[in-house]
Amino acid sequence: MQADQENKAPQTPVRDTVRLNPDDNVVIALRDLQAGEMPFGVPVPLAGSVSRSHKIAVSDIPKGENVIRYGQIIGQAKSDIAPGQHVHVHNLGMGAHQQDYAYASANTPLPAIDATRLFNGFHRADGKVGTRNYIGILTTVNCSGSVARFIAEAAVKSGLLDAFPNVDGVVPIVHGTGCGMSGNDEGYATLFRTLSGYAQHPNFAGILLIGLGCEVMQVADLVGGRPIRPDGALRYMTIQNEGGTRRTIERGLAELCGIAELANQARRTPAPVSAITIGMQCGGSDGYSGITANPALGYASDLLVRHGGTTILSETSEVYGAEHLLTRRAETVEVGKKLIDRIHWWESYTKRNGGEMDNNPSPGNKRGGLTTILEKSLGATAKGGTAPLRDVYEFGEIIDKKGFVFMDSPGFDPCSVTGQVASGANLIVFTTGRGSVSGYQPTPCIKLATNSEMYTRMADDMDLNCGDIVTDGVSIEAKGRELFEILIRVASGEKTKSEELGFGGVEFVPWQIGAVM
Repeated sequence: MQADQENKAPQTPVRDTVRLNPDDNVVIALRDLQAGEMPFGVPVPLAGSVSRSHKIAVSDIPKGENVIRYGQIIGQAKSDIAPGQHVHVHNLGMGAHQQDYAYASANTPLPAIDATRLFNGFHRADGKVGTRNYIGILTTVNCSGSVARFIAEAAVKSGLLDAFPNVDGVVPIVHGTGCGMSGNDEGYATLFRTLSGYAQHPNFAGILLIGLGCEVMQVADLVGGRPIRPDGALRYMTIQNEGGTRRTIERGLAELCGIAELANQARRTPAPVSAITIGMQCGGSDGYSGITANPALGYASDLLVRHGGTTILSETSEVYGAEHLLTRRAETVEVGKKLIDRIHWWESYTKRNGGEMDNNPSPGNKRGGLTTILEKSLGATAKGGTAPLRDVYEFGEIIDKKGFVFMDSPGFDPCSVTGQVASGANLIVFTTGRGSVSGYQPTPCIKLATNSEMYTRMADDMDLNCGDIVTDGVSIEAKGRELFEILIRVASGEKTKSEELGFGGVEFVPWQIGAVM
């Protein structure tokens, strides 16, 4: 036994902090630390306890001086901070936010990858490729939401889909708006884009569109004079014209049969990964998000872009403070200015509604070690990798360029994902540190855990643990490649945890802008 002990290689000590950039004046705790400990990189014993993923000063930071993380400013000291002190909301605040945008100064294209990678998807008449083969019941207004659900439930109870094995299911898309709104303002245009985008989505093999009849968002306006679906798999009706609930359900089931016959003809066949469009999200973030899962997703994003695919970064209120990193990567000056125009819109939007951009970090984010929106945004932006920013789109606007793009949206996750799906995302990748649970039919959602503790606690909800980047020394590159392979498998039909759990029934959340009347 003693000989065995002597022959064992000495264990490499596990670091208990990490300094992310040589210019940083803080380090990040990699475990819960107690007062009096002297962790790696901290020159003095800790003044008090510091939780995992929180910040510790490594040098004197006088009041008013910048606190630096990622080599970037995350705020200013509200009081003198000594080495070894916990840096958080009690002594760190957000001062003046000014950045040098340096438009299009760092937009070097990534080298293309010639090797063709394939996935098995559903080829649509418009040239797009779906990763799922659902039938959607899309509603114009809240008033038709219950009937849409009744039809979907009746389809399940009657076994309507038993004869159509290639159809993944029936998805009712219901929401809380569509009336009590102006018919010609920004809010109406946003909802119109969202509903139109879902009607055309490649993960839907066909759509049944249902309205009440008297709402502001009229069925006729959505379908009038435009071939929403070139495959012809669109049926529509209003409850008032059909004669009420029961008759609408009866006709709805008959229409679903016709749509299902068309949908069942679809088969999974090989498609290039360039047909994949990923919506990238983070929610329930913590201090590890910008260290593990987000940069791993950024690496996978670059891989997909190099293969000719598309990735969408969103949550405008959560790139605030890091937008200068994106404007530098803008393909043109005009693209960079489009992003800043949206930032200015958000500053005005929050001001007129009694908010401020720095109120974004939630209580859970702060418990996880994040302090200011600048800090949160710098970590969130890592999801976008290093590829040039090709364009900036409005919420729900159809993405018409390949590569890395930005879509304007709130930071509220279900709403932001709704916009990305409407814009054409046929996969969603969602990073979380606190443990977000959700799913987004018709688009499968891959969940990434930022830390191993949460992954273990919520393993039934998480698809990939990125915490081993910290605990086991796995590289960002290796984790990004692992994620890339998962993307291909899920695009080919492998179910995600949120799909297995049945999520997607309440996560369609259009962005409501403007007065409710």
